[in-house]
Amino acid sequence: MKYLMIAFLLLSVAVMGFTPAEIFIQGIVKDEKGMPVVAASVIETNTKNVSETNAEGKFRLKVNKEKTEITVMAIGFKEQKLKVTQSQIILVVLKADSKALTEVVVTAYAKQRKMDMTGSVVIPSSVHQYSASNISQQLQGTVAGVTVVKGNGKPFKDEWHDPKRRMHDHEKNFNREGYDAITENTFQSVTEQPLSTFSIDVDAASYSNLRRFIQNNQLPPAGAVRIEEMINYFSYQYPQPKENQPFSVNTEITDCPWNKKHQLMLVGLQGKQIDLTDLPASNLVFLIDVSGSMYAENKLPLVKASLKLLADQLRPKDKVSIVTYAGSVGLVLPATSGEYRTKIKEVIDRLEAGGATAGGAGIQLAYKVAREQYKEKGNNRVILCTDGDFNVGQTSDAALETMIEQERRSGIFLTVLGYGMGNYQDAKMQKLADKGNGNHAYIDGIAEAKKVLISEFGGTLYTIAKDVKLQIEFNPRHVKGYRLIGYENRMLAKEDFNNDQKDAGDMGSGHTVTAIYELVPPDAEIPAHVSVDPLKYQHKDSQKQPEKNYANTDERVTIKLRYKEPDGEQSKLITEVVKNAPVKFAQASNNLRFAAAVASFGLTLRGSAYKGSADFDQTLALAKSALGTDKEGYRREFIQLVEKAQQIALQKTQTNNGVFE
Repeated sequence: MKYLMIAFLLLSVAVMGFTPAEIFIQGIVKDEKGMPVVAASVIETNTKNVSETNAEGKFRLKVNKEKTEITVMAIGFKEQKLKVTQSQIILVVLKADSKALTEVVVTAYAKQRKMDMTGSVVIPSSVHQYSASNISQQLQGTVAGVTVVKGNGKPFKDEWHDPKRRMHDHEKNFNREGYDAITENTFQSVTEQPLSTFSIDVDAASYSNLRRFIQNNQLPPAGAVRIEEMINYFSYQYPQPKENQPFSVNTEITDCPWNKKHQLMLVGLQGKQIDLTDLPASNLVFLIDVSGSMYAENKLPLVKASLKLLADQLRPKDKVSIVTYAGSVGLVLPATSGEYRTKIKEVIDRLEAGGATAGGAGIQLAYKVAREQYKEKGNNRVILCTDGDFNVGQTSDAALETMIEQERRSGIFLTVLGYGMGNYQDAKMQKLADKGNGNHAYIDGIAEAKKVLISEFGGTLYTIAKDVKLQIEFNPRHVKGYRLIGYENRMLAKEDFNNDQKDAGDMGSGHTVTAIYELVPPDAEIPAHVSVDPLKYQHKDSQKQPEKNYANTDERVTIKLRYKEPDGEQSKLITEVVKNAPVKFAQASNNLRFAAAVASFGLTLRGSAYKGSADFDQTLALAKSALGTDKEGYRREFIQLVEKAQQIALQKTQTNNGVFE
C-alpha cells in the first residue's frame, strides 16, 4: 500500500509537470506609413481569444496552440489573416480601406464593423531584422502585408516613457484622444446680466492630464485646458465651516495682474472635514477596463497599483466587489469585506489586458452589483478605471449618459479614474462623471494615485453634499461687468438655481472649490462688449440714468448657494454678502495669488482672447510669490511645470494642433 501511494504521488507530479503553459503571441500593427494602428482587434481565428492594440500599436494575444492563425481588423483598414507561431514577433502592416463600412457582423466577442480586408505576407528572408526606427524603410518595395520576425518570446519593452524619444514621436500618438471644444465665457454687463449661475466642479483631471502632456514635451490641446480644474487641483487654506453647515464660503477681491484696469474676485468653498473613522460604511464596486487597449504600463498596471493602494484604506465594515470588462464582462470578486484586503489585492494582481471594450455592458453590471449590496446611509459608489475608449456595445455618449442618469437615481455615485495616453477619451470621461453624481480624476502616475486615493481619500469617495450650485448677484454701483474664468461646461440658466430637478456638482469630505471672477469696475470699459439698442416700449428713466435705481449700499455682490444632503431631494440655501473692500494684490492672501498664477498659466496655454498681459514669466512670478507652506510640494512642482512649458514654447511657435501661438 505504501509503494502504491508513492507511485500515485509520482504519477500526479508527472501529470502536473505536463500541464501546458499559457501561450501568447506578440506583435505590432502599423499602417502603410509606419504609424501604429491603435485599438485594432487581433483575434485567434475560430476562438474567443481576442486582444487589442495599445497606443503604440502593440498587442499580446493569448492563444490555444503554438501554431495558429490570427485575424487582424481595424476600422478603416482591410482585414489581414496570417499563420503565426509562438516564437515569432509579428509585424502587421494594414492597408487602408476606402470602402464604406456599413455591414455589421457578430464575432465570438462582440459586434464590429465588417471590413473587406486583404493583404499579403512578406517572408522573413525578404527583409532585414528591423528596429522601431527603420520599419518603413525595410518595407519599401515589398508587398504591403505582414512581416514575421524571429523573436525570443519576451514581451515588448514599454518605451513610452523613454526620455530619448523625439518630440514628434509623442505628438503623433495623441491623435485618438478625445476632447470637447471649449468656448470661453465672455464678459457680461451687470445691467444686462446681473446674475451668474453655475455648478461647482471639484474635478482636477485637467491639471494632471496637461502635466502628462508637458512632461512628454508637448503643449496640451486647447480642449484639455480647463482652468477651473487646474485651479481646483491645489488645496487652499480656507477655514472649516461653523456649526452644522457642510461648507464655509470665503471671498476676496484684489487687482487683476494681467489687466491693471480690472479686479479679481475669489470665491472659495471649504467642505467639512470628516474624520476617517467616522465615515459611513462603503459599498464599492471596482469596474476595471481590461481590454487590449489597457495593455501599456501606464494603463492596467497603474490601475492595479492604484486600487491596491485604495484597498489598504478599507475597513472591515467596507465591502468591495470587482467587475471587469473587455469583449465580455464578468464579476471576478463578489462583495468582500475590507478585512480581507490580501484577497482583494490578489484578485487585482491576476488581472490581464486583452480583448475589445464593452464599456456599456460593464457599467450596467457594476451598477447591478452595487444595487444588490446597497448600504442604507452608507457610501455606495462605482469606481470606473479606464482609458474611456469603448468600442463595443452601447458606446455613444448619449446612450451612456442616459444609462448613467437612470442609475444615479438609485443613490449610487460614480468616480471615474482615467489612465493612459494615445487613445484617452477625456470628453467621454467628463460626461460620465457629471451624469453619475460623481468626480473625475486623471492618474498619470503612482504619485497622483496616492494623492487622489490616499491623501484625498475622503473627498474622492465620500460625498457630503450633492447638486451644489452658486448664484452670484453683482451690484452695478460697484461692478460694471464680469467674467467667470473657466467653468464653461458648468454654466446654468438663472432659473436652474431654484430648480431642484436640475443636476449639479457634488462635494466630498474636506474638498475645496475655488472660482475666480475678473471684474470690470464702474469707471472702466467692458472688453469686446456689444451693447443693444434702447427698448422701444419701456420708456423708463432707468434707461437714461440707470444709476438712480442702483442700491445705495457698500455691498458688492451677494452669493447664494444651494445644496442637497447626499440622500436628500430638497435643497437648502446659504447666503453670503461681500462688502466693497478690495485690497492691493501684494496684500492679497496666498490663496488668491496662487490661484491667479494658475489662472494665468491656463490663459497662456489656451492662447485666450482674455489673457491680457498673462504669459509664462508673469505666471512664474505670481506662483513664486505665493508658495506658502506647500507641505505636499505641489506648488513647487507647478513652477517646474510652467518652466518646462515655457521651454517647449520657445522651441516652437505653434503646436501641431495650433493651440499655442
